[in-house]
Amino acid sequence: MKQFLYSIIDIITYFHSYFLSLNDAYETNLSDKQLHFIVIGAIGMAMVFVVHPLFTYLAKRDRILTITWIYVFTLVVLLTFAIEIGQKITHTGSMEFADIVFGVWGFMLFFAVFALIRGIIRGIIKLFRRR
Repeated sequence: MKQFLYSIIDIITYFHSYFLSLNDAYETNLSDKQLHFIVIGAIGMAMVFVVHPLFTYLAKRDRILTITWIYVFTLVVLLTFAIEIGQKITHTGSMEFADIVFGVWGFMLFFAVFALIRGIIRGIIKLFRRR
């Protein structure tokens, strides 16, 4: 887990240095805060251009539960990372990548059971409506 986080930090550091070098090379003299504003804003918009068409497509096909799953899955991954990083910082537990994997798998299993039960209930309701 520790090595995984350091790898992510290395990637972020690389891009941070790269954008700072562009800032210096073109003498734009943007502050670190201004660069964060631009770069994170651009990354966010790139994500919107991918996610919005996907969610629109799913919504038109009445796949709202799929949209819900994608959103909650993203939050679960974020939450499990936050918990593990918090454990590392506060020394209240050991930070392990396996904990993240097991937490995410737990959500996926619980959601699969929920979706199965929901599907059965919806199937029964449709069956009775046809009669």
